[in-house]
Amino acid sequence: MNQTYLLIGGNLGNRQENLGHAAKMIAAKVGTVLLASSLYETEAWGVTDQPSFLNQVLLVETALDPKQVLEAILSIEKEMGRRRMQKFGPRTIDIDILFFNELIMHEDSLTIPHPQLHLRRFTLAPLNEISPQFIHPVFNKSISQLMEQLADPLIVKKF
Repeated sequence: MNQTYLLIGGNLGNRQENLGHAAKMIAAKVGTVLLASSLYETEAWGVTDQPSFLNQVLLVETALDPKQVLEAILSIEKEMGRRRMQKFGPRTIDIDILFFNELIMHEDSLTIPHPQLHLRRFTLAPLNEISPQFIHPVFNKSISQLMEQLADPLIVKKF
């Protein structure tokens, strides 16, 4: 079995309900949710003139390979009404693969580990809550070490 860390988030509609629904769909389509962080409220990143996001990290055990996980999460996003209108724009749900085992993968459709995760407090804070000792396979640093070095000024707080 494989283990993948997924970041779920959104800032439209009932954010808390949307994250709960996404987690249930992930359990049904991807695999068993082993760990779930607290919910974190985050200022918008990238395009800042939009509502705050709720984010959560899930550790999921799966029999799927990375591309199958990507297909499954894209189908969940679509099923939940995600429309890709504006990069970094508002959304009902967003699901990203952060890590897949210790895999390093660079393809047009998928890069693992997520190439921006070490720069984003809204990703590292929930990840640090559930897996502070996980080693980033590219930087060879733990999540807690990446948190200590983080320069991201965005406010991220438990919801």
